Amino acid sequence: MPINLDRLMAHVMRLAEVGATADGGVTRLAFTPELRAAETLVRGWMEEAGLTTRLDAAANIIGRRESLAMGMPCVMLGSHIDTVVNGGRYDGALGVLAGIEVAHALREDGVELLPALEVVSFTDEDGARFKGGFFGSWNMTGTLDPEFLDRGDDDGVTVPDALRAYGLDPARLPGAARQPGEIGAYLELHIEQGAVLEGRGVALGAVTGIAGTLGLRVQISGRADHAGATPMGEARRDALAGAAQMILAAERIARACSPTAVATVGHIAVSPNVSNVIAGEVTMHFDVRDIQIETRDLTETSLRHEIERIASLRGLMVSISDRLRAAPVPIAPDMIELVSTACEMAGAPAVRLPSGAGHDAQIMARITEPAMLFVRCRGGVSHSPAEYVEPSDIGLAAQALYHATRLAAERVARTGFTA
Repeated sequence: MPINLDRLMAHVMRLAEVGATADGGVTRLAFTPELRAAETLVRGWMEEAGLTTRLDAAANIIGRRESLAMGMPCVMLGSHIDTVVNGGRYDGALGVLAGIEVAHALREDGVELLPALEVVSFTDEDGARFKGGFFGSWNMTGTLDPEFLDRGDDDGVTVPDALRAYGLDPARLPGAARQPGEIGAYLELHIEQGAVLEGRGVALGAVTGIAGTLGLRVQISGRADHAGATPMGEARRDALAGAAQMILAAERIARACSPTAVATVGHIAVSPNVSNVIAGEVTMHFDVRDIQIETRDLTETSLRHEIERIASLRGLMVSISDRLRAAPVPIAPDMIELVSTACEMAGAPAVRLPSGAGHDAQIMARITEPAMLFVRCRGGVSHSPAEYVEPSDIGLAAQALYHATRLAAERVARTGFTA
């Protein structure tokens, strides 16, 4: 078995110490000292695995093993090492570290690939700091919305300010873009972040498609009044009560539109946020997802209509704007088959399933052919200190990624695939 599980687990545990929280979680946000410390570790491990490393203009960490055939598209393995606030130690990080372990194993096994091999850690996939996400992969595909650069974090630090503090020049972001034809295949190992695999008693999954994520910012304006002196009725312009109705409407609409649609409000800000004052202003972030674009769009249209209807009935002003819009991405049948074959070679036949969570793979689909390998996580828990993956499952997943890398390299060498 080429994979050295002890080495891989040592890397997982060591990286988890960077940004560790008191209750066993991890916080590593974009362009912070914690991310810089993690970058230093990851680049060191890449170099130990024989990769030449660099930081691109968007702070993506790239380790490369050169090809035997010059000009051939590379095979890329990737994920991310940033986290949500008080997140887990496996989300994203496992994919990057397993990619490094594959590079180690290929070198130690004496395997030469015709295409170049790249292992990438994408910047700010989770988007916790600037309420966005996929910053690194948007830039690598040359598709970053310029409006993203107008965003600020909770302390008012803008994305350009954060980039400059990290030693990068915002004006050079276009330099991170890769061209179609440079990357022959993109493979991403990730924890499932759900409980389908656990429920079926299997360790690995071949992803069939990735749900499209839609982020909406809803700003509601009412009137702040005295909570005791303002009678219940038409005189009230309670922005928070209207927001509560809108949140419940999102649940109802998602259930009605599609069995695979989901709608969530995970962020809400209330002003003046005083117990004896009626809320005058509310800002909410809606997260709407589906693996089918048609039903996701139907969910969005219905939700926008209902938000505006509720606001009108309550005498509230409302504005709705996009925070994030990523289309669902189906995985090509031959790439699903490639991952499934790799899992069988590792001794762990895979279940085929869609991903409800967003991943860099769906952004990379704009310039290459992506594939994803899932590994089960206990209870389906993710973005939490309770996130956990059995080491034996990690070993199987890394072994499957090793086989998938070799299969993808053979495919690129055989077909000369370009996106």
